[in-house]
Amino acid sequence: MGAVTGPVVQVRAASPGVVLVTMRDEVHKNAFTPELVDGLTRAFAGVRADGDCRAVVLTGYGTYFASGGTREGLIAIHEGRSRFTDLNLYSLALECDVPVISAVQGHAIGGGFALGLYADLVLLSRESVYTANFMRYGFTPGMGATLVLPAKLGPALGHEMLLNASNFRGAELAARGVPFPVLPRAEVLPRALELAAELAEKPAVSLRALKEHLARPLREALPGVLRQELAMHELTFHRTEVGQRVEELFGR
Repeated sequence: MGAVTGPVVQVRAASPGVVLVTMRDEVHKNAFTPELVDGLTRAFAGVRADGDCRAVVLTGYGTYFASGGTREGLIAIHEGRSRFTDLNLYSLALECDVPVISAVQGHAIGGGFALGLYADLVLLSRESVYTANFMRYGFTPGMGATLVLPAKLGPALGHEMLLNASNFRGAELAARGVPFPVLPRAEVLPRALELAAELAEKPAVSLRALKEHLARPLREALPGVLRQELAMHELTFHRTEVGQRVEELFGR
């Protein structure tokens, strides 16, 4: 796969069999703008069409990995003009037929944190902030966060992050025993690329078969969880208080 540079998502071959997908919307801090969603969707479609790709590394820029929903997007859901399932961003890494490594070198907020956790392998940075901040705005989580956080972080920590919507530095998560490497920020992407190169040495058929097997439990559980999250959104997201919280607290 040759280098493909879009406005906010850049795709290039990092080494034989390894594709690096970089989110680089510095204006919106990698929030889920239509441009970022479209760029990621196109990037993973390109991976699927690339028979030589054996591993993907997904990362952000500088101090940001992904910031989750935009103010406009949250207000649209609050007003009933859209739902988070209108665009299938959350499961791109999960549905990818080769292993995906999330090099979460920067802050990952709300849906941006969930996006990273859907990868097969995850690396965090000690300095960065990680949060499932949905409840800070008064609405229940979406994007399958109620599935993927407990599954990847463990029920105790996953439930705490979902319920309390607190911020955690990577170093704090390391102290809580997260089952991922937590490295200095400058080391996250290089280590992810090393891991991807190691994966790319494996036979392609075997990699794809094992990815399918390991991802199956989350893939099968996700549709039901999304229905449950949408039902909770009908109960919680349209309340006046939520709109007020989004307007007052967004970005703080």
